[in-house]
Amino acid sequence: INLTESPLYGWNTLLKRASDIFLSGIAILITLPIMLLIAIVVKLGSRGPLLYKQERMGLDRDVFIMYKFRSMKIGAENQTGPVWAKKDDDRRTSVGSFLRSTSLDELPQLFNVLMGQMSLVGPRPERPIFVEQFKKSIPFYMHRLKMKAGLTGWAQVHGLRGPTQNKELMDKRFRHDLYYIKNWSLVLDFYIMVRTFFVILFQKVD
Repeated sequence: INLTESPLYGWNTLLKRASDIFLSGIAILITLPIMLLIAIVVKLGSRGPLLYKQERMGLDRDVFIMYKFRSMKIGAENQTGPVWAKKDDDRRTSVGSFLRSTSLDELPQLFNVLMGQMSLVGPRPERPIFVEQFKKSIPFYMHRLKMKAGLTGWAQVHGLRGPTQNKELMDKRFRHDLYYIKNWSLVLDFYIMVRTFFVILFQKVD
């Protein structure tokens, strides 16, 4: 795969970026009261910073800082090192469990989108240390980095969201990401955004 195999080039790149700016700006305005309420609850619920900042790898291996509302206890990885969060993770705070189950912890990523580090739709960004692992075990894994990382994606709305240590599931997520890259359109983006809303609303998220 290369850039010419994806519709996302030239004016389409500008069109996608314009839609990201417009829609993320509206989303921030709409969800600002919710984010302020979450900020208060997180600060009152446990000791530590309001936001969790983590390095992620995006377009063309660009490493950026991704933001989330903190859902874990302080020093959650001190003993384990970098690991994926898992279902019923005992490192979560009481508030954090609710935030993660509703995906509300990811609202600050709207600012990543507004700043141009992410897109509203695209392959989910991974931590650099995990990218190094996956590229050795999944052929052509780095092709995912031919498109800007997304807040949601084609894989996520097909039930491939969250930690998937199973190689078969990782391969399936990768194939969904490549499908999206090769078949990108604004219509597909809007479809994924609408479907994401219903997935979060009606399905339990771990």
